[in-house]
Amino acid sequence: MIDGERAQNAHSSSNPDLAPNHRGTPLPDYVNAWVAGQRWFGNKGQVPALRSIGHFSLDSLEAGVSIRVDLMLDTASLGITLYQLPTTERVSELPGAANALITVRQPGSDHARFIYDAAYDPAFAAAVLTFMELQGVSVSSLPSTDRAAASARGDDLRSGSAAPSQTVVTSSRVLSGEQSNTSIIVERTDAAGAPTTPIICKVFRIIHAGENPDVTVQAALASAGSARIPLPFGAILGQWDDPAEPGGRAVGHLAFAQEFLPDAPDAWRTALVAAAAGSDFTGPAFRLGQATADVHADLARTLPTLDATPTVIADEMAKMRLRCRQTLDEVPVLAAYRDAIEAVFARAEAAVWPRLQRIHGDFHLGQVLDVDSRGWVLLDFEGEPLRTLRERTQPDIPLRDVAGMLRSFAYVAGAMAETTDALPTFFEWATACRNAFLDGYSERSGIKLAEQSALLDAFELDKALYEAVYEIRNRPTWLPIPLAAIERLVAPSHIE
Repeated sequence: MIDGERAQNAHSSSNPDLAPNHRGTPLPDYVNAWVAGQRWFGNKGQVPALRSIGHFSLDSLEAGVSIRVDLMLDTASLGITLYQLPTTERVSELPGAANALITVRQPGSDHARFIYDAAYDPAFAAAVLTFMELQGVSVSSLPSTDRAAASARGDDLRSGSAAPSQTVVTSSRVLSGEQSNTSIIVERTDAAGAPTTPIICKVFRIIHAGENPDVTVQAALASAGSARIPLPFGAILGQWDDPAEPGGRAVGHLAFAQEFLPDAPDAWRTALVAAAAGSDFTGPAFRLGQATADVHADLARTLPTLDATPTVIADEMAKMRLRCRQTLDEVPVLAAYRDAIEAVFARAEAAVWPRLQRIHGDFHLGQVLDVDSRGWVLLDFEGEPLRTLRERTQPDIPLRDVAGMLRSFAYVAGAMAETTDALPTFFEWATACRNAFLDGYSERSGIKLAEQSALLDAFELDKALYEAVYEIRNRPTWLPIPLAAIERLVAPSHIE
């Protein structure tokens, strides 16, 4: 496989206390060069120095194909990022996969071997789903005394499943445009040859110790009987050596598979079409508020909650104030609002806080699908990408999700304003949608949001400050969208 042509003097270490650049096995230069060009590689513009700290294999259902998954430390990055690289080794070329070819070993000979990024190989997709269904276990071939060993376990997350489905993978393709993950769309047929519900399998490229909230939250919702998420299929949980973890061993999710809903438009596109046509979107917005409340209720019922103690409130407000200071440094035009922003935060800190619980964490119109006969279905529960995994797996305030969706409706108006001068009309459209969403949430949850306006204002302001930083870095012409929200939220007339 990919370690078949090791660099000179390459060696592995069994000492867990060694520095990262002495752990594991150095990978060949061609792997470093190939990884440097991938969208999911975090240290853009640099060439990594990758060391495999462990690997495991999956059984291939296709003859002439072997599958291996390496967990690789980039010792050239300051953060010492851990990546996952699954590869397939084939005795012949994989048609249509030239972009996924990592290298050819012994080219031109009868012993040539073609090494591919396995995410682009249907044999890998079939092996992953089978591994999940069978709840398989794979342990590194290295001796158990070697601290560089890794292992994996498949989890079957299908509701009430007792046996593997008699399905055959007919094709797979990789979605384009993703950054830190690779999502594979898998088409299958049943024993009679009829198409079954397609599966989307997300391979996590950047690996963290700890359970991935996208897996645990959706598994909890499925166990609660929620119809507001795609049905989970399965997951793979990995284990590897990490001297920083208790016992020197880390555990984290490597892949997650669930129902794929290919013909369902997302709410962002649906809302843009409605806004452009001047169509009333308050009905769908109201139902989206209800769906959000349904998910929050199921999460509060199935996962741990936390009292909003003075310490918890103080910690959250300290984080908000820190983010605010960082934003004011980066967006100088906001400095004039410093005192007014603090007044909003002070009102929130003095308010009565609800219990904390698990939430979506990165909620906006692009995270929701409009599914025939099912209504709104929520996606991607990984949480805010810039937060640490530890932060994303902790109980939080449900109003953070509510505030995120309010901001998303405002962005529809802002996006439309980029193409036309009819801003007041779009602003009125967004305001009506925001109010309908809040009404739907209140109706279904029983929460009187008017009594929590101080908290909701603070969370919406916190989100708008985050947006201001994003826009000034990436889309300066869109900066007026969050600026308008900040001005509105800190205005004396709004606070009164």
